[in-house]
Amino acid sequence: MEITNLRSYAHIGDAVWELFVREYTVYKTQNLRTLHKITTDRVKSSYQAEMLDYLEDKLTEEEHDIARRARNCPIPVGRRNNQAEYRQATAFEALIGYWYLKDKDRLNNILEDIKQKFFKD
Repeated sequence: MEITNLRSYAHIGDAVWELFVREYTVYKTQNLRTLHKITTDRVKSSYQAEMLDYLEDKLTEEEHDIARRARNCPIPVGRRNNQAEYRQATAFEALIGYWYLKDKDRLNNILEDIKQKFFKD
């Protein structure tokens, strides 16, 4: 079965991103308060939107199309306070999910790039 729904990519991408962040943080500290702080700071929509901004120049034409379409998905009523940020985060999660399901090498390269650039705790 082929997945083409952008919400499905974002759903998977959200889980993959959180697991990536959690795996990173458990090697940094065993303090639960610090673990929680580092994790929540990196899985929130504002951070994910920042990650998408960083990746924009690195995306292929197809990946740009996925991000554009994901940004245009309807958003839940509760997330309408900061629509632009939420839409960017959804696009980031959709890309992560797409790479996870379609191109794990690309995903690993992107995550390593992000880790080298942004994860310096």
